[in-house]
Amino acid sequence: MVPSQEEPAAARGTSEAQQLGSAPPGAAPLPGAGPLDSPEAAAAEKVEVELGGSVGAEPLEPPEGGWGWLVMLAAMWCNGSVFGIQNSCGVLFVSMLKTFGSKDDDKMVFKTAWVSSLSMGMIFFCCPIVSVFTDIFGCSKTAVVGAAVGFAGLLSSSFVSSIEPLYLTYGIIFACGCSFAYQPSLVILGHYFKKRLGLVNGIVTAGSSIFTILLPFLLRFMTDSVGLFHTLRVLCIFMFVLFLAGFTYRPLASSAKEKDGTAKGGHRLSLFSRRKFSPPKKMFNFAIFKVTAYAVWAIGIPLALFGYFVPYVHLMKHVNERFKDEKNKEVVLMCIGITSGVGRLLFGRIVDYMPGVKKIYLQVLSFLFIGLMSMMIPLCSVFAALIAVCLIMGLFDGCFISIMAPIAFELVGAQDVSQAIGFLLGFMSIPMTVGPPIAGLLHDKLGSYDVAFYLAGIPPLIGGAVLCFIPWVHSKKQKEVTQATGGEKMEKMLENQNSVSSSAAIFKKESDSVI
Repeated sequence: MVPSQEEPAAARGTSEAQQLGSAPPGAAPLPGAGPLDSPEAAAAEKVEVELGGSVGAEPLEPPEGGWGWLVMLAAMWCNGSVFGIQNSCGVLFVSMLKTFGSKDDDKMVFKTAWVSSLSMGMIFFCCPIVSVFTDIFGCSKTAVVGAAVGFAGLLSSSFVSSIEPLYLTYGIIFACGCSFAYQPSLVILGHYFKKRLGLVNGIVTAGSSIFTILLPFLLRFMTDSVGLFHTLRVLCIFMFVLFLAGFTYRPLASSAKEKDGTAKGGHRLSLFSRRKFSPPKKMFNFAIFKVTAYAVWAIGIPLALFGYFVPYVHLMKHVNERFKDEKNKEVVLMCIGITSGVGRLLFGRIVDYMPGVKKIYLQVLSFLFIGLMSMMIPLCSVFAALIAVCLIMGLFDGCFISIMAPIAFELVGAQDVSQAIGFLLGFMSIPMTVGPPIAGLLHDKLGSYDVAFYLAGIPPLIGGAVLCFIPWVHSKKQKEVTQATGGEKMEKMLENQNSVSSSAAIFKKESDSVI
């Protein structure tokens, strides 16, 4: 992701001894203020997380605006187009049934459902691989190629004659392209923003809420007017704009030559950098799991998501069974989408004022309310009560999503954040794929969704409880490493004193011999 610059071993060792608290070049400083900003904490974090790159170069401060605002808008379009299409798959699902089979054909419904399920799972499953490509080739190239692949997959999906080819064109090719375009949009923001990172992430992730509110109406109008195939071709326009948006992810110039050449222009950026990206020593950097706080985070988040996605998949069918006389049943999904967007903006701003890893407490709070609201769904006997539950659930859904990237930057640092997010999203693909089918199976066995929603509220509560240990683990590790680095500093001071004493003794002896 950030190119490492070559440096002689001796010079590197000297600069490390002189600047224990300095950050690696090109690595965006971690968002927020607090204990992590002290030199001792910085030195401790450097020992805990091995970051590549030279130490001698002066790190760049994020511009906090300028070109970064265009990057933010491009990332917002990416989140909106990718997850807006995925979240509106229900409309495409109905159109696929009309095009390829009958609604009464249970086998056809099962086969068609795999198209959307495979697509959503592949987006998250590919993220660890995408993180490696992002580290090697950078955010811009990875995102541009991903959007091109997604465009090809979506366009080829509009020429199939049966449902089976959609498994490949829509479920794999289109989804993999979306994955390669999506993850760089999370990584690039930390290199342009520090103080406003939480707010910017909230705005970017709110894109999916806006698209989720608007796209179902557009897709329903398009499928009814021109059919499924022409609708998919119209959606290719979204992917083409995403292809162009990827070119905005320009790397910040960090080498001395680039700084000298652009001194008059300030932080000028180059679209096609001539610097060579050094491949990571390990294609998959499993060393980040040595950061105990990140390892706990990577366990707690997937654990919470076993029940997280169940209401979003099965809520409409539950409403159709429980509130048959209601006309505007779709309003529950609209409520989730609207308050989710509000939550991403609101909590994205709040997280900017929370120091260090204490940001994790917002995710704990979000999982607490998501779990409780899931359990409240079967208890709602009035439609208005269900709307209130959906409003609260959407608000804290936005909270959970908007602070993912800021927490990752806090735990592993800027240069390892790509693979950190990649591994986490890869782990998330398993519970998000497994949870809803289990809930569907319980419905088939018991005849209602009541037990399914009660059980769906348990994993978010357990996952939130696991996340509560992260600040304690992080602070404990920092104290241990700080004590270790403090002991090393004391040893170096003693060595310097001994060397000075030895030099003085030798000088005195030589002086006496001369006299």
